[in-house]
Amino acid sequence: MKTKLLYIFGLLILLVSCNQENNRKRLAENAKDAKKKKVIFENIRKGWDFYDEPINEATEETIKTWNELRLFMQELHQKPKKTIGAFQQKSDAISKKAMALNNAIPEMFNKPQIKSRIQVLITKVRLMDMYIHLDNIPDKKVVQLVGEINKELATLQRQIDILTEKSKIPVEEGEDEMRRMLLDSARAIPNTPVMPNPSVLPSGSRAIINPNDARVE
Repeated sequence: MKTKLLYIFGLLILLVSCNQENNRKRLAENAKDAKKKKVIFENIRKGWDFYDEPINEATEETIKTWNELRLFMQELHQKPKKTIGAFQQKSDAISKKAMALNNAIPEMFNKPQIKSRIQVLITKVRLMDMYIHLDNIPDKKVVQLVGEINKELATLQRQIDILTEKSKIPVEEGEDEMRRMLLDSARAIPNTPVMPNPSVLPSGSRAIINPNDARVE
């Protein structure tokens, strides 16, 4: 009987020891995971620095009338602070605002060079949104994409500036009319080739004329 009690008592001690060891391992893993997440959060927080202000007056004026671009810039301006979840929500909002840029491009900027820059910008934003929502967040890649988004946004704004400046160049008086005249003249030129008069051809060239052809007197 005593042997049986000792066996049960020893077994209980062993189970308690195993549970304590498992608890220690679980706590250690949780602490390690929390530390890793904290490092990821701090890296993203420090690297989350978007250029949310217009780089020139032309872009600033454009933002006043291009509502989608203005909302996108405003979304970039609002930086999360407390949790990685807040950054994930903000990234999702930025992605939606970026995709909306394609929906209502002002006529003045509805050009291939603007559309291509918007498409590249959208691609970068969506990549950032994808990475930040992974279970194991690649914080360095997220920060890298923030920098790439800034570059694409600056390029887009420079294209806006170029088109804005071109629109300010006055058309000289009569320039449009001259262009139309040149175009009409080009259309009026016949495409049918004119056969040369054999009598005025050089002697060396007359040999290739068929003697059976009708001659012009």
